[in-house]
Amino acid sequence: MSPTLFSALGHPTRFAICERLGKGPASLKELAEPFGLTLPSLLEHMRLLERSGLVTSTKHGRTRHYSIVPEPFERMSEWLDRQRSIWTKRLDQLDNVLHNLHNMEKDRS
Repeated sequence: MSPTLFSALGHPTRFAICERLGKGPASLKELAEPFGLTLPSLLEHMRLLERSGLVTSTKHGRTRHYSIVPEPFERMSEWLDRQRSIWTKRLDQLDNVLHNLHNMEKDRS
């Protein structure tokens, strides 16, 4: 799992842009409106998202449209599922150890 993906999504604006693009493609102007950002500022965010592979852009005349790329999100979801499974198992093991220690303490009393 590339740290670039998490870094790109670590900024609230970029995260919100990806959420918006999850609903469908949008132009740079459409994406800028809800954030109150200038187009150059938003363009920097979009370039980072493109470099990370999370979004793609196409040009239609003078307007650039952005779309989400689902594959990195699917890989991220699979990775997170594996991590959740690992940590659930570890926490269950810890719970068992603590439960056993508690029972041993009760038996000694």
